[in-house]
Amino acid sequence: MKLLTAEEINLKLAILKNWNYKNNSIQKEFTCKDFLDALALEIKIGVIAEKLDHHPDMLLHSWNKLKVTISTHSEGGVTEKDIELAKQIEKLF
Repeated sequence: MKLLTAEEINLKLAILKNWNYKNNSIQKEFTCKDFLDALALEIKIGVIAEKLDHHPDMLLHSWNKLKVTISTHSEGGVTEKDIELAKQIEKLF
């Protein structure tokens, strides 16, 4: 799978709310109403990731925040697969 350039990534992220390109990955931090909502979001994202066979790094912190970081580790950066996962995550809202 082809790595996307920084310009391609930023163009694609322009349609996704609050996703950022940093350290060869795309990232977003979600603020939920409480711990259980953050945990539920993590599980919902996990289900989507499993269906796509593409798994993000997720960090649940500060009792109500979930940071999601996506990259294609085998390629060493961001690919279309990462953008697709971010789009699917956005559909949860």
